[in-house]
Amino acid sequence: MVTSSLSVAKCFSRMKDPRARLGRCYHNFLDIIVIGVCGVICGCDNWEQIGKFAEHRRPWLERFLELPRGIPSYHTIKRVFGFLDPQAFQRCFVDWTQALCRQLGLAQVAIDGKTLRSSGGILGPALHLVSAWATDNHLSLGQVAVEEKSNEITAIPKLLELLDVSGALVTIDAMGCQKEIAKAIRDQGGDYILTVKDNQPHLVEDIHSILTEGFESDFEGMEYDWYETEDRGHGREEIRSYTVIYNPEKIRNSDAWADLQVIGMCHSERTVQGQTSHEVRYFIGSRKASAKTYGDALRNHWRIENCQHWQLDVSFGEDSSRIQDRNGAENFAMLRRIALNLLKQHPSKGSIDTKRLQAGWNTDFLEEVLHILGKI
Repeated sequence: MVTSSLSVAKCFSRMKDPRARLGRCYHNFLDIIVIGVCGVICGCDNWEQIGKFAEHRRPWLERFLELPRGIPSYHTIKRVFGFLDPQAFQRCFVDWTQALCRQLGLAQVAIDGKTLRSSGGILGPALHLVSAWATDNHLSLGQVAVEEKSNEITAIPKLLELLDVSGALVTIDAMGCQKEIAKAIRDQGGDYILTVKDNQPHLVEDIHSILTEGFESDFEGMEYDWYETEDRGHGREEIRSYTVIYNPEKIRNSDAWADLQVIGMCHSERTVQGQTSHEVRYFIGSRKASAKTYGDALRNHWRIENCQHWQLDVSFGEDSSRIQDRNGAENFAMLRRIALNLLKQHPSKGSIDTKRLQAGWNTDFLEEVLHILGKI
């Protein structure tokens, strides 16, 4: 295999061929990995489509891959990815994304869960993945599979173990507002912003009480900051105000929250067609930063929904994928994230859908997308 152009081989060369113990390896393992990545970039959403892509692009693939026995059938491709250990695939993926982030700089990591709704069936419940997203770099950083959404509490520390969040601001919704998770982030040298809801009732009560006291006394004797944003458009007006209090007192068991520096509140006032609604959300943080920093980070957190989850469902059909084999479904999800990262980093204008079509139509464009890997 020529690795200068398709350095996918370099990134994933540490993985062991899962077929080695069977003693029947007619097709090169890394050839199959590269075919899978290229196929998903070019619009393939299942194993059969990847097989057809490889058949039609055989002359192009032969320029880079060894293909000692020609193009593997889609049954072979499906079987190899079904045998492949998702954790091994994950480790190689994380090594690549961390290398990219070292070049680009890692400012904020958003962590959130997503269910592949059509992946459930007779083989088990739908696959649920907890993912990390670099909000400024538009990079998927990693994923951990869990059986149920409630298990995100145990999955998030496993995901953090894979990542290097040193110096980054890690944002997680209320499900991840746990003392152990806060400690894990700080132990790695990162800072946290955790949304607080009723799963931490004492913390909610204490934050509400301290903020109420602050508003009533005009924050006398408190170190605080305030920031407001206003958005208008599409018949909607929304005003968000962020209030943060530094070094808060009267938080029960505050020492249990690693390096707790800030408590805060976001008040949203939304007016749509003359109807106004209000929402209050609480949060805690370990970084002594301005209310604007906290407000921007909380807004940016939802880029994981808009830029990753939504993109995977709309452009890659992830939510409708009916791959039920657990290893196969998890590994195909990883292929989607590799493809999304590469397509996001390509500088051309246009939607992800359009870039996938261009890559399928034009091998020169596909090579440009693949050469993003050449940065590492």
